[in-house]
Amino acid sequence: MVSLLISLLDPVDIGRGEARRAAIQELLKSEYAKESLVDRVTRTVNQFLDDLLDQASVGVAGSVVARAVLIAIVIAMIVAVVMIALRATRGGTARQTGIFGEHRRTASEHREAAERLAAESRWAEAIRERLRAVARDLEDRVIVDSAPGRTAGELAAEAGRALPGLAAELVTAARVFDDVTYGEVPGTAEAYGILRDLDDRLRTARPTFGQDTRAVPS
Repeated sequence: MVSLLISLLDPVDIGRGEARRAAIQELLKSEYAKESLVDRVTRTVNQFLDDLLDQASVGVAGSVVARAVLIAIVIAMIVAVVMIALRATRGGTARQTGIFGEHRRTASEHREAAERLAAESRWAEAIRERLRAVARDLEDRVIVDSAPGRTAGELAAEAGRALPGLAAELVTAARVFDDVTYGEVPGTAEAYGILRDLDDRLRTARPTFGQDTRAVPS
């Protein structure tokens, strides 16, 4: 594939028929026998670019325009790949550390940090700290097991089984946490309010293990 791109970008003026034959020979190699989705998309883009060069037959000016368009497309593709890779790396690193990250704090410390961040309108960070307060409080009250590396979704599922009356709110809170932590969704005061209200309700809720009733406030 690299050699194909080089042949298209090479400023040396070779015949279009020769370039097409070289591209076809490249694609017939055994490495293309079992293409992934990415490979098929790349091949389709290459074909489009090849057609673009074929159509740019109005002398030197047409060739220059075609080559400029090709370079712009390749650069855009490279930028997109790099951005996706960086996002995947950030997301993978964050998921490995679970909800809490690397530092252990008490539920009260997480709540204080959340309120301080909220006062500064740092909503995404405040949301993360508030869910950590929820998780630590549930662990301290033995409503959920202490599990290093647990995700927000796993916390919501386990806590929801013990507190069915708040299961839906727990799922919503986990989704908000994941959105601002991994999905790069901006935090908002309204989203933080969801976490804060849930935390307040959970602190007075009693588990109903093995029962089919709603959580009962103390």
